[in-house]
Amino acid sequence: MPVDSTPAARRLAAMSLGAQALILVGFAVFYIYELSIGEGSDAVRVVMSALVIALGGIGLAVVTRGWVRGSWWPRTPTIVWSLLLLPVGWGLIQGTKTFVGWLVVGVALVTALAAVAAKEPETVVEPGEPGETSV
Repeated sequence: MPVDSTPAARRLAAMSLGAQALILVGFAVFYIYELSIGEGSDAVRVVMSALVIALGGIGLAVVTRGWVRGSWWPRTPTIVWSLLLLPVGWGLIQGTKTFVGWLVVGVALVTALAAVAAKEPETVVEPGEPGETSV
């Protein structure tokens, strides 16, 4: 009898995205902190950057919540986000941040593979409910 890796894959995807969400929100808070101590050169640019980063973190938190709750929809946004991280990691590798770049690429690949390995949760349709098919 084959072992179903779906719960483990769903957990891995949720943990990885949850960590990424926390990191993004942390960066947003750091940007605002830097602005508050006078390190930001352009206040509008810093605030807008922090807002965009925070929205990305909140979006990842919503996807993480979907994984945790066993929803059917978080697979595609997880794969898309992970694929978008690959050129970011590659750019870091080509620059001076080689270790961080490989870390980003590794996390992106692990997260994408976990999302691909996670099957959609089983749905049970009771007789008489919408979605029931007669044979």
